[in-house]
Amino acid sequence: MEISGLRLMSENNGMFIRVDIEKSINQDSELCKLLVESCPVDIFALGEDDQLTTVAENLDECTLCDICTDAAPDQVRIVKLYRE
Repeated sequence: MEISGLRLMSENNGMFIRVDIEKSINQDSELCKLLVESCPVDIFALGEDDQLTTVAENLDECTLCDICTDAAPDQVRIVKLYRE
């Protein structure tokens, strides 16, 4: 899957958001661990081979706090699937 030039590894969509994760993020294991530990609603997890993934059932719990996008602005994007 590719969106706006990002090579994505996560195609999980919630009802309200989609999380786009650039594949290259897995080259930085410390950043992946930081994202898992800092998300207040546990959207991120380490999957097989410590690859960053999302937890589908937690996606719609996202509070849009921007902790993940601030930590990895070029590698993680939260996309709202609704109009404000």
